Amino acid sequence: MNCCILGAGAWGTAMALHLDRCGHSVTLVPRRMEHALAIASTRENVDYLPGYQLPHSIQIGCELAPVLMEAEVVFLACPSKALRDLCLRVRAASDVAWQLKLFLVMCKGLELESFKTPSEIVNEIFPEVACGALSGPTFAGEVAAGNPTAVTLAVDADFAAAESYQQAFSNASLRAYLTNDVRGTELGGTLKNVYAIASGMCDGLQLGDNAKAALLTRSLNELVQLGQLLGGQKETFYGLSGFGDLVATCSGSWSRNRTFGERVGQGEQPESIVSSQKSVIEGYRATDCMKRLCDEQGMDAPILSQIHAILYDGQEPLSALQALMSRGLKAE
Repeated sequence: MNCCILGAGAWGTAMALHLDRCGHSVTLVPRRMEHALAIASTRENVDYLPGYQLPHSIQIGCELAPVLMEAEVVFLACPSKALRDLCLRVRAASDVAWQLKLFLVMCKGLELESFKTPSEIVNEIFPEVACGALSGPTFAGEVAAGNPTAVTLAVDADFAAAESYQQAFSNASLRAYLTNDVRGTELGGTLKNVYAIASGMCDGLQLGDNAKAALLTRSLNELVQLGQLLGGQKETFYGLSGFGDLVATCSGSWSRNRTFGERVGQGEQPESIVSSQKSVIEGYRATDCMKRLCDEQGMDAPILSQIHAILYDGQEPLSALQALMSRGLKAE
């Protein structure tokens, strides 16, 4: 199978290595020409995934048209805020994409202006091509190393070839589970980044294991409630793209969102952290987007609201904790 990965961050690069091990023809396409040249010459993505050599069987692309010409599956591995622009660039070059059968979104987050999920953006621009999402607890370094991993492959129920792609993307180290709840899968991947920031704040404030366990439990409850209200299936949020991704992102030292929250808890300003990062902290933008969406639809999300107050309104993290702890008591 001919696979094209648009975006050469850590996750896109790790997926290129995985697909190559599965025996597929893989082309990795960085956004910047200089980045493509650097990877092609060193066979390593020093900027985003250092320490992992890319075999010469993985091609490094620069221009969209040549790599789209043979691609059957296009993985969209850019940050969510750049997805629409990338899709429009692909659309302009799509007259040569004769073999294209499926887009798979790998980014997480809603579009700030429209509140659309990544797959909804792709479907808007490419209504004639199937689009799904690949999500779950996937630390890029572990996928690149071939460590055991499980992911959710979400495609619409009417996509007849779903099982063949499930087989194609699975091997002894990575197992793909099918679901037709594309919206729920994407909402889970968006929301877990928000609560991972809160988990990091717990670490930064040194609140202890009791506080973190309570936070994660109540965060999962809020995630499931919001996800269902926004159109996802309850079972999805207890699966890999909900609970599984939440656990990994809230506990892993590699998690950009958890680390970001830890630094905020230690007293750093959110804006200065975001502006100094080479990699995107998806949860920062997702917090604003989800808060606005909840407000628009009249949804109660106390944890999300306090995270937003800390990140955007200058609320002190300890004051936010007090606000949560002093809420009216209720049954679990």
